[in-house]
Amino acid sequence: MPEKRVTVASKVGLHARPAALVAKAAAAQSVAVSIAKAGGDPVAAGSVLNLMTLAAAFGDEVVISAEGEGADAAIDAVAELVATDLDAQ
Repeated sequence: MPEKRVTVASKVGLHARPAALVAKAAAAQSVAVSIAKAGGDPVAAGSVLNLMTLAAAFGDEVVISAEGEGADAAIDAVAELVATDLDAQ
């Protein structure tokens, strides 16, 4: 299963607005995208509630994964958002 490790760039972590933007992007992918804190259990990245309960804070490393046709593109799309300071937009 392809995966990518990314550092959370938003100052508030994956909460509120950043979580909503990441969940929207993940839900729009052709494959299911999962996200986990390094060493933790993965959750569905397409759910704002799941992202908020993940408690991924600024500077935390997360692992984004997906399986199936288009997995690499889906991972890249979600990883790009996680690695961007979404508070500044």
